[in-house]
Amino acid sequence: MILRLYGLLMRCLQPVLRRKLARRAVLEPGYSHAIQERFGRYSQPPWPDDGKTIWVHAVSLGETRAAAVLLERLRKHLPGMRLLLTSGTATGRTEGERLLTEEDVQVWQPWDTPEAVRAFLDHFHPRLGILMETEVWPNMTAQCASADVPLVLANARMSEKSLRKSLSFGWLVRPAYQRLKAVWAQTEDDAARLRQLGAPVKAVLGNLKFDATPDSALLARGRIWRAASAKPVLMLASSREGEEQDLLHWLTEQPQAMQAVQCLIVPRHPQRFAEVASLALSHGFSVSARSSWQERPSAADIWLGDSLGEMASYYGLSDAALLGGSFASLGGQNLIEAAACACPVLMGPHTFNFSEVAELALRAGAAMRCNSLAEAAQTGVVLLADTARCRDMANAASRFAKAHQGAAHHTAAQIRSLLTWPARR
Repeated sequence: MILRLYGLLMRCLQPVLRRKLARRAVLEPGYSHAIQERFGRYSQPPWPDDGKTIWVHAVSLGETRAAAVLLERLRKHLPGMRLLLTSGTATGRTEGERLLTEEDVQVWQPWDTPEAVRAFLDHFHPRLGILMETEVWPNMTAQCASADVPLVLANARMSEKSLRKSLSFGWLVRPAYQRLKAVWAQTEDDAARLRQLGAPVKAVLGNLKFDATPDSALLARGRIWRAASAKPVLMLASSREGEEQDLLHWLTEQPQAMQAVQCLIVPRHPQRFAEVASLALSHGFSVSARSSWQERPSAADIWLGDSLGEMASYYGLSDAALLGGSFASLGGQNLIEAAACACPVLMGPHTFNFSEVAELALRAGAAMRCNSLAEAAQTGVVLLADTARCRDMANAASRFAKAHQGAAHHTAAQIRSLLTWPARR
């Protein structure tokens, strides 16, 4: 009965979803693409039911990057597999295009109604579904169970905040987690919280993102840009709304900081690029956006990273990074990519989405914690003036990233153990 009521609610919300997608598409045109896929209607012919299709769901950019690491291993463990990749955001879908081979396909995640999920399963006939990190939906798990499609949750994480929210809807959420075939958690704390929801946690395997190797060409380009800069570079990485305002306000009150460092701001969401540029101009700063650069960044008070897929270049350009999303109660962004690029991190008090990684980075000397963005900016200016200390933190960050690799190999092996391969059907 509960699942039926939930399904009715999700059907009623479909017009709301369509309006939301239309609004998002104004700034991110990718949201207007193939909208009917979200409701189980597809332009391509049905796929064969031959047991070779492996479905991976990576909702957004971070999950897609984690999926890329896992897919590299899975293709070796499951030769001849056909990838069905689903996404929920435009940035995730754009990133996912890079992972496809000629026989693969990418479509939108089906809206969580029984009809859309069932149409998705009937059209693509996945042998196994791999959900990345957090994406567990009630009708998705129920319809997969009915169709005998095992679902697993890989690189799984669950913050204390998310657990409290899930427990408040335990009558709906618990059965969804209980229907999973297997869960592999990032940390012991994640595993403990997932077990409270009834999830079948099989092992703690670490974080797949440690196995991601920064693109060497992008990283090298960033370091070439850095060599051309007369001043050390302090980046606000993957910033969220309000954080740019706080940094720019601090810079107006600390004009000497502008003499000591070059500031780079890279917003988390591409639809905010123009907004952040306007914000900097309104504070009296000149702005040079990545989209206008030729061989190197142009001279300006603020550099703006207004491109996708170039974080390795931005980390290569930077001597230290302020961790976006960690200065308000948003849970922080993942600092692993920064560490892999040997970029020291200064983070705020709110890192609950990646709490264990943050604590490990602190203990390794790869990161520092500050109480506010203003404190982090001041600490960054001081750090960048101390070349030896900055170099020591960069080396510690690189060692930290390498020390925690291995999750991709173990996760792929666990998935392989669930299947008879080559496919029997």
